[in-house]
Amino acid sequence: MQDIQIKGTISSVGFPDGNRFVIGHWTNSPIGEFTDLMWGTPEGKKILLATNERVSNFVSAIYDFDETRIGDLKIDSDGRSTFVSGFGLKINLRGGSIRGFIPPRPLYFTRFIENPIASMSMGVQTFGTSSRGVTEWYQARKWRWVTSGETELNGRSLGSPCPFIEPLRVGFSEPPRRSAIVELQVTIRFPSPIAL
Repeated sequence: MQDIQIKGTISSVGFPDGNRFVIGHWTNSPIGEFTDLMWGTPEGKKILLATNERVSNFVSAIYDFDETRIGDLKIDSDGRSTFVSGFGLKINLRGGSIRGFIPPRPLYFTRFIENPIASMSMGVQTFGTSSRGVTEWYQARKWRWVTSGETELNGRSLGSPCPFIEPLRVGFSEPPRRSAIVELQVTIRFPSPIAL
């Protein structure tokens, strides 16, 4: 077994036309600072956008995608707002006031206590194992609901954010039903060592 930790933010946003985005901005990880974007299309396709092959290989070792695209992708998030540019996307999200602040806690607490509470209240699983055999503990520290923002895809506005109606289906967990910006730490346990 191999355990690693990554720290950063996950921003998630859905739209009435069926596009859904989960945006990762990771400031601390075994492969250094990196960004990635998971895109669920209205047709149900699962696309990973990554800046390079190292990021693509790392994320794809955990989650399932129909397609991976590597290229110029810029993501910045400070926990209050999130900005994305690349692959025809322009996303600018702004969060409201902090809705929760949770201090550090042991992994067993996240598995046995947080997991059922988060599942009932937000539709989120904080512990589970992906189809690739990778076990994860999602430990949120702070979160904000997205209160405003603008998103364009190939120059077309996607309108106002709305709740996630359709799941993304890349892993065992889904983002909160309501668009959010979450600061967190993720502990990842691979079933066998991987090259980082």
